[in-house]
Amino acid sequence: MMNERVLMSSPEIDESDVEAVVEVLRSGRLSLGPKAEEFEKALCQYLGVHHAVAVSSGTAALHLIVKALGFGLGDEVLVPSFTFAASVNALLYEGVTPVFCDIEPATYNLDPADMEKRITSRTRAVMAVDVFGHPADWEAIREIAARYNLKVIDDSCEALGAEYNGRKLGQFGSAAAFAFYPNKQITTGEGGVLVTNNSEIAASARSMRNQGRGEMGSWLEHERLGFNYRMDEMSAALGLSQLRRIESFLEKRRKVAELYSQLLRDVRGVRTPVVSPGVRMSWFVYVITLDEPIDRQVVLKALRERQIPVRCYFSPIHLQNYIRERKDCQIERLPITESIARRTLALPFHNGLSPRNVEEVVGAVRSAVESVLSHV
Repeated sequence: MMNERVLMSSPEIDESDVEAVVEVLRSGRLSLGPKAEEFEKALCQYLGVHHAVAVSSGTAALHLIVKALGFGLGDEVLVPSFTFAASVNALLYEGVTPVFCDIEPATYNLDPADMEKRITSRTRAVMAVDVFGHPADWEAIREIAARYNLKVIDDSCEALGAEYNGRKLGQFGSAAAFAFYPNKQITTGEGGVLVTNNSEIAASARSMRNQGRGEMGSWLEHERLGFNYRMDEMSAALGLSQLRRIESFLEKRRKVAELYSQLLRDVRGVRTPVVSPGVRMSWFVYVITLDEPIDRQVVLKALRERQIPVRCYFSPIHLQNYIRERKDCQIERLPITESIARRTLALPFHNGLSPRNVEEVVGAVRSAVESVLSHV
């Protein structure tokens, strides 16, 4: 039995975060106040973008991007299936047809070559996902998109702080989305942000997040169809406090990931994450990949018996029932996606994971995998 409880994920909250939220509560200004604006400005400065629109979730940010770009019924957007459902759902909300693409076998990000093969006369954009905090191949994706006159959306909800060739993510598409759920690099509880260098996208998103109100209009006048996607002041205050410490958070996550990779290096049947040259990964989760002969369900059972929480990241979206039942989605085989998705396991991962915790997890993984291999 473990002497310490191993948590799958855990936000790092300190007294400065608590004080920031309490200050807002005492102010009485709980929504549409100065903290959200301050958080947006701080994000712009950190990410190197012109505009940030704080919203209630990363999903809301993606939805507003799709709507601000004017996509709708009959349009197609290229998107990986190896992602969280929100990437695809944001398209479906507007009647857009997702065209599922396969992934690279090393990084598990969108494969630009496979993406190009799926472009049709109805393709309007590509939505790339920076999976697990590893940047997509932005140079190749942007080159193909430019050649076919496609818009580019960056679903960077898992990758705040990641960099591609020295530039922070958020700068590589028409707009990008980040999320601040408690398992992310920083948290606002629930919350997200849309970032862009396009002033029209930003203005449209600001209006739509606030029920379609205009910037100078009265409270009961609405210029367009909108949503209640606002970020409240408590969440913004927490995000602002967290953002001040993000570099220390990223360094802690990097050290945990490096220790995992070091200890797992000689575990037979286990592949550790790949980090491409020119990339700074911001480590949303730590995912291992089991070799083909290994039965993942047996490994899962063994780990849970030892009180090690693990998750299967990701279940391919194109194989899920709500997509398979749709007549507008043409479902094709995605061999790499399907193979990888059968074999991945996310291990416990967060800023505060101690070396002892990591050693315990790795020991359990080693024991479980060796037991399975001994019967293969």
